[in-house]
Amino acid sequence: MMNSPREVQQALEQERYVADQGLATAIFLALKLNKPLFLEGEAGVGKTEIAKVLAAALNTRLIRLQCYEGLDINTAVYEWNYPRQLLELRLIEASGQKRSREDSLADIFRPEFLLKRPLLQAIEDNQPRPPVLLIDELDRADEEFEAFLLEVLSDWQITIPELGTIRASRPPVVVITSNRTREIHDALKRRCMYYWIDYPTFDKELAIVRARAPGVPERLARQLVTFIQELRRVELYKVPGIAETLDWAAALAALDQQDLTEEAVDSTLGVILKYQDDIARVRGSIVRELLERVRQAEAVS
Repeated sequence: MMNSPREVQQALEQERYVADQGLATAIFLALKLNKPLFLEGEAGVGKTEIAKVLAAALNTRLIRLQCYEGLDINTAVYEWNYPRQLLELRLIEASGQKRSREDSLADIFRPEFLLKRPLLQAIEDNQPRPPVLLIDELDRADEEFEAFLLEVLSDWQITIPELGTIRASRPPVVVITSNRTREIHDALKRRCMYYWIDYPTFDKELAIVRARAPGVPERLARQLVTFIQELRRVELYKVPGIAETLDWAAALAALDQQDLTEEAVDSTLGVILKYQDDIARVRGSIVRELLERVRQAEAVS
């Protein structure tokens, strides 16, 4: 168990995740107070990665529920394995057994015919330690599912009519993420430890590149981070996140690039920009302007 925010930082650093004091404190309090951790921020700032490294740091299982419009209980909680149930009924009929309707239903509504989805998996007690449950991009799900999730987070129990109520004796560690495409209700946020993750500062992003892409030369790492930081000031449809920074670092290293040149940037813009309109806007004069700022930053340092 991590006994302080500093220990949280150190544990995440061992998994190559760079967390500032505020985020480490939010994670520590969520663990200490048994509250879900609710993370909001732009896409690509590392929200989902926190759940992954937290599971690794706690040496436990990661269970992921990816949210989307139309997400329902069958996908999130459980459903019955209808083909297996039908086969079981046919086997009973073929055996010639005389079974009442109630007995037949009891035969097919047993735990072995249950398909357990992420929420049900997360509250099972047959696990060595509580898992990390990642509820990813909750803002993509419908409000009806959000209301159902609020009930689950309140009681940590799920009722299956045919089997009864399943309760978690040890609730999972819960990480909820949102890209804020819509507002999440206050009732759910009140039950969580909230933290907003912004785009990183230069020093933090450089530390992330050093940790996640150690093969990138130091000078190139500084240049590409400076370029990305300046690029985020340009009006774009989709601003590059940390994930794009790391992908770009890996791409430039794979090309054996030692210095950030206009040719290198032009040939790899598709790594950091995912829309053609953004690429067309940046290529040319803006790339040259940003590279000039990179040179100026180098001269100052």
